Amino acid sequence: MIETSINRKRVVVCETQPLTAEGVRASLEGCQDLEFLKGVFSLAEAEEMVRGLGPDLILIDKSFGSQSILQWLVQLRAFQATTHIIIWGSSITEPEALRFLQSGVKGILRKTSGSETLLTCFRAVASGANWMEEALFRESSRSDRYPRSELTSREQQVLELVEQGLKNKEIARELGIRPGTVKIHLKHIFEKTGVRGRYGLALTGLKERGVLEMTALPAAVA
Repeated sequence: MIETSINRKRVVVCETQPLTAEGVRASLEGCQDLEFLKGVFSLAEAEEMVRGLGPDLILIDKSFGSQSILQWLVQLRAFQATTHIIIWGSSITEPEALRFLQSGVKGILRKTSGSETLLTCFRAVASGANWMEEALFRESSRSDRYPRSELTSREQQVLELVEQGLKNKEIARELGIRPGTVKIHLKHIFEKTGVRGRYGLALTGLKERGVLEMTALPAAVA
């Protein structure tokens, strides 16, 4: 029992709504591997927690604002914090999700998720994985099939640069082609992969390479 207590991952919740933080606390009650450490209600307080106590995980409410959170993440990188960051919100778009992941966020999920999904996210991130709730991404793809091998060598080059977050003009400059040609390649990539949108391509690429785990909610029982 003592060993289990020592190995528990400590969780801080940074929330705009205290009652929501209490809900997370309730979800963690009885967990042998996760421990609710504290609820804080500003990014400044969250930074103090990271600097002072170094929790394993910190859950950040997206309601603080995407730009403010991204700037906060830059400050944490300068501090070389080892705390894993998870973002959750009522609404998170694919562009936002990709920007968060590229900025070092390890987990992304919706506030409407159930306790089981929340714990799955915590445990995946605590184990060192990058994790995102698949429901945030599902609208972009028509199927699970992702036939990267069917792409031409040039299309694969374009796709790799999209996955890195480059825009069409930047891709054109990198490959020595016209922006209009990049658009044509992207059209063909969308058709072959069944993925809609450049952000969906980037996220799918991360998933395909095993960089990002995605967990689907269980199907509803009729």
